[in-house]
Amino acid sequence: MRLAIDIGGTFTDIVLENEHELLTKKVLTSIAQPELAVIEGISDLLNENNINSSEIKMIIHGTTLATNAIIERKGAKTCFITTEGFRDVLDIGYESRFDQYDILIEKTMSLVPRKHRYVIEERTDINGSQIKPINTTQFKKLIEKIKSENFESIGIGFLHSYANSENENILKEFIFNNLPGVEVSISSEVCPEIREYERFTTTVINAYIKPLMSNYLKKLEYELIEKGFNCPLLLMTSGGTLTNIPSACNNPVRLVESGPAGGAILATSIARDLGLNKVISFDMGGTTAKITVIENKKAIKAREFEVDRKARFKKGSGFPLRIPVIEMVEIGAGGGSIARVNKLEQIITGPDSAGSLPGPACYCNGGTLPTITDADLIIGKINPENFAGGKIKLSKDLAADAITKNISQIVNLDMDTAALAISEIVDETMSNAARVHTVEQGHETSSRTLIAFGGAAPLHVARVAEKLKVSSIIIPTNASVGSAVGFLKAPVGYEVVKSLRTLLKAFPVKKVNDLLEIMREEAEKVIENKLEKNNLVEERFAYMRYAGQGHEIKVPIENNLLSIRHVDSIKSSFEKKYEKLYSRILPNADIEILTWSLSLSIQSENENEYKELNSYTNREESTLIDLIDYHSEKKIKVPYFERNELNPGDLIMGQCVISEEQTTIIVSKNFNTKVLGNNFLKMEYIKNE
Repeated sequence: MRLAIDIGGTFTDIVLENEHELLTKKVLTSIAQPELAVIEGISDLLNENNINSSEIKMIIHGTTLATNAIIERKGAKTCFITTEGFRDVLDIGYESRFDQYDILIEKTMSLVPRKHRYVIEERTDINGSQIKPINTTQFKKLIEKIKSENFESIGIGFLHSYANSENENILKEFIFNNLPGVEVSISSEVCPEIREYERFTTTVINAYIKPLMSNYLKKLEYELIEKGFNCPLLLMTSGGTLTNIPSACNNPVRLVESGPAGGAILATSIARDLGLNKVISFDMGGTTAKITVIENKKAIKAREFEVDRKARFKKGSGFPLRIPVIEMVEIGAGGGSIARVNKLEQIITGPDSAGSLPGPACYCNGGTLPTITDADLIIGKINPENFAGGKIKLSKDLAADAITKNISQIVNLDMDTAALAISEIVDETMSNAARVHTVEQGHETSSRTLIAFGGAAPLHVARVAEKLKVSSIIIPTNASVGSAVGFLKAPVGYEVVKSLRTLLKAFPVKKVNDLLEIMREEAEKVIENKLEKNNLVEERFAYMRYAGQGHEIKVPIENNLLSIRHVDSIKSSFEKKYEKLYSRILPNADIEILTWSLSLSIQSENENEYKELNSYTNREESTLIDLIDYHSEKKIKVPYFERNELNPGDLIMGQCVISEEQTTIIVSKNFNTKVLGNNFLKMEYIKNE
């Protein structure tokens, strides 16, 4: 038996895997002390099924705690120490504006103000040679400053420390000996890559959230042991693999996108099982919606993304992080997203959320502002009696009151139409985000299958699919807790990235092989002795460019032990990838490699092989319910089905509502719905003859 825990902004999802059966639980997140909801939810789930904690063999956990701490500025009091002359790198950034025409632009301010940044005399060049040794006589004065300010955490980032980490390690050792109890993060461990701005911001954020995450994870581990759990606790990383507690406590920045990564893993697994090469993963929860492109049964990965963006869709408006991450777009569009009327009398939704407390108005917890959930309740998408498995009773009157006061009376619409407008606005926001993200990846949407999960996605996926011209939708079983289910499918693994700049024509074979061996050993230390190693999969990549260019492309390295004869094949791989992206190559230009990545993962052998059913039988409705139709804007009667009463081979023609314990699937008149052999629902667009 294995447990998966996903802490979201509104709900905490818990999934218990008992052989081939999944048992699920959804509880409201306890924002102030997230571990309380976790322990409560686990205890309830085990008690309901007469399972002892000692029977659990593994716990897998993902959380938005790190992201929320950054966005809400609730991390530790942090200072940053850097090379003399580079104190202002965190403010200078890229020396650009993310919106050059906005005279009132709001720039993301560094988590460490200038007065809390200190400098040390030292200098290392780009090749790792020390130009100026570190001035140890400055250490004592520096320690006194840090003590007087009561800093909880320290980030250290020296120029070119990715090439030679000696000076950072000297200072780190001194701080450990003189400031016990203060956390230290050094850039040569957190992000040993070229480009100082991204390296410094990643190090600062790691230092900022390190005390919080370390305390939380250790406290959670202690609480679980107290409850009788005696099994490994693994953490989901942003890159889609699992890591252990010591690694997560030391590098918590790698957990920033851990929750959404679980959803991408689930969608990738479904794409593999169903043989789908072109997929868009659509994960909509209580606070945010996440969209991921999956190509050839693999989620697209990156090593840089931004957190805490000040402007939606605007690159450069947040903090750049350089960590292995699954490429996705995340927007403030969830069930709890607040709807309001702006100064132009337009209805807008999000990005702020009512969260779990007070939550949407219909939760009866004191919320007075209308949300997507309130609108869905009025439309008829949600049954107020069985929301969240019947644990939360919803009030239609409170939802109607919130929409009337804050939307209807302002824009002069009747309440039902205002609820439809809120739903339509959020659907357009999500479909536009999916459209933009897919195009940026060099793909289009209409040929893809939408895989929808999360508590709110099945409510909205049909309309999003219509807007994207998608003709096929998959809704898996246990869709409402999709990210937590994805955790159970994630491999134990770790990715190491290090910079070593070299020209391909002067390829230093021994130096590169030695570096890759060190990287492999580092990855092995993280994943060792946590699981039986079924299949250890190793992947290597080089980040390459033509000399003088500003950006690199990721090129796979097939050989484990490189030699000079492999240079031609590396060059050929680079040119093929470059030509695919830019439709040309530069035959006489030098090629250089800036950075290397190596990942190890323990892949599971047991993949489900899905077989399509030969025939489907039409399922007649037995119950009709009221639903406000967004095509006619009128209340109509539509067929209603309980999902647990549907069987593989059932076919539902046209518009319907399918209810399950923790979510509802709304099918528009443009789709027919099949129940596949594995109990997944497949919605197919009805083609007009």
